[in-house]
Amino acid sequence: MSRLSIVTKDRGEETVEELYKDLERRIQASQPGLCPVDLASSFLNLCHAQSCGKCTPCRIGLGQLEGLIADVLDGKGTMDSLKLIETTAQSICDSADCAIGSEAARMVLKGVRGFKEDYIEHIEHGRCLNTQNQPVPCVAQCPAHVDIPGYISLVHDERYGDAVNLIRKDNPFPAVCGLICEHPCEVRCRRTMVDDPINIRGLKRFAVDHEEQPPVFKKYEATGKKVAIVGGGPSGLSAAFYLSIMGHDVTVFEQRAQLGGMLRYGIPAYRLPREELDREIDILKTTGFQTKTNVSVGHDLSIKELKDDYDALYVAIGAHNDRKIGIDGEDANGVISAVEMLRRIGDDDYPDFTGMDICVVGGGNVAMDVARSAIRLGAQSVKIVYRRRKVDMTALPEEVEGAIADGCEVVELHAPVRIAHDENNQVTGLVAQPQIVGEIKWGRPAPCKADIEEVVIPCQRVLVAIGQGIDSQSFGDFGIPIQRGRLETFDTSDVKDMAGVFAGGDCVTGPATVIRAIAAGKVAAANIDEYLGYQHEIKANVVIPRIRFDDHKACGRVNMKERSPKERVQDFKLMECGMTREEAKQESSRCLHCDHFGYGIFKGGRIAKW
Repeated sequence: MSRLSIVTKDRGEETVEELYKDLERRIQASQPGLCPVDLASSFLNLCHAQSCGKCTPCRIGLGQLEGLIADVLDGKGTMDSLKLIETTAQSICDSADCAIGSEAARMVLKGVRGFKEDYIEHIEHGRCLNTQNQPVPCVAQCPAHVDIPGYISLVHDERYGDAVNLIRKDNPFPAVCGLICEHPCEVRCRRTMVDDPINIRGLKRFAVDHEEQPPVFKKYEATGKKVAIVGGGPSGLSAAFYLSIMGHDVTVFEQRAQLGGMLRYGIPAYRLPREELDREIDILKTTGFQTKTNVSVGHDLSIKELKDDYDALYVAIGAHNDRKIGIDGEDANGVISAVEMLRRIGDDDYPDFTGMDICVVGGGNVAMDVARSAIRLGAQSVKIVYRRRKVDMTALPEEVEGAIADGCEVVELHAPVRIAHDENNQVTGLVAQPQIVGEIKWGRPAPCKADIEEVVIPCQRVLVAIGQGIDSQSFGDFGIPIQRGRLETFDTSDVKDMAGVFAGGDCVTGPATVIRAIAAGKVAAANIDEYLGYQHEIKANVVIPRIRFDDHKACGRVNMKERSPKERVQDFKLMECGMTREEAKQESSRCLHCDHFGYGIFKGGRIAKW
């Protein structure tokens, strides 16, 4: 008899592996609003099924935890049960032989401490805390709550103008977001249960690209109320758009020569062409708001003057200040902040990096933008120096891979120590200390100094992309509360103890995404309107197509194509190619209509107005 044989999976094992993948997709598609106690119970049951049964804490303890949580869900639990759950979980976590038991118990502990109110709601009232809050996943994940299923169905019906009108009800920048949005709406897309999430951003872009008629916005009667908006970026312009439709007299004050904020001065043209941005802004301006550029509020014009002259004030100044690394040599000639570089590009003043070796410090989307821009500006080589691993970068994975395809090199696990320079204070290189990946803190492994000598990366320019700051000092002097450099407001955008003053966008949240800034402008517009004594409604008046029933068959996702790296690095023209009509038809047919099926229909399926 042979001693060994080749192991092959039988049909049962293969099916189990397929079920694991199905389960992974289902977990990934778990929408917000589900009862976390129920989910914790389900996860715990799965963990218990994985137990080998050799140690008592795992074999017996996890079963005890299952029973205790089941009692809470069945309305039999008490506050003593909650204490016992925590004590038992901690005991298992400390004493289980392997990770199967200890990590399962740690998961329970995290839940008891993280959503304790949900446990208490079940104990005291016998119900889920979020019983009436189980929304459509994509809409809930979109900060602006755009009616995504609605406009996808309109794209499928080839009613592209109606699709864009429906988007503008909640997001006045459909063209911009169709090109550069980070699409959080796709994160919990229920289509993931079947195959892959829908390419929502791509469908938005297709609708905008095929909108035949320029929009005509119906405005309410003039109210006679005056609103001043400080900042002509996505948040300020969004608020101006909606407030103008509501009939208010709006004036936008912008510090720079052109409107757009970080859309113009933070995103390169190969991702967001300037003509597309200008066209979008011109469409918004048809609602009638006034703009005053090259006006620095707090310097050219006092905040007090605005407060006295206008009935309401919205501050949306963004985050445009650069941040220093805090290392020796940072003042050398050739050290350029990402903010400064992208600002110059935004004003069509392109630096010349021909034949130079460039080092980029940072790992976010902005770092990828300046690195890829440097390639297009003639750089001989571009190295992205990052103190963590490539997988830990905060930049979108597709941005990182795109930068590599463009010719950039990622130098991971290297922490900048100082900038080398010659006797003329000209940059000659970046000195970096190799790192080793270490303990996980705040969800990412913290790098630690490796037992390796420092290395010098020769370069003639160092581009610093480690975040942006907020020029909040003058607003703080005026009396707006400042916390860690950010303006402090309620979640309704109004400022404490300052009637009629509102703030939102990056100056409140810190540097964030475009869609979050747009959402802040929408919130501010609604609450400023209410503060002024009105309840104007914003609606699209678009009839949504009837529900289809042919969307369950598994089908591959249509991904966006790009110009070849060899071609696109030669210019700043748009890099991404749009969908074809055939692709848009197929991709839009994959929508599962969560606005009608599942939880979406419980509360009408969609918000027709706000």
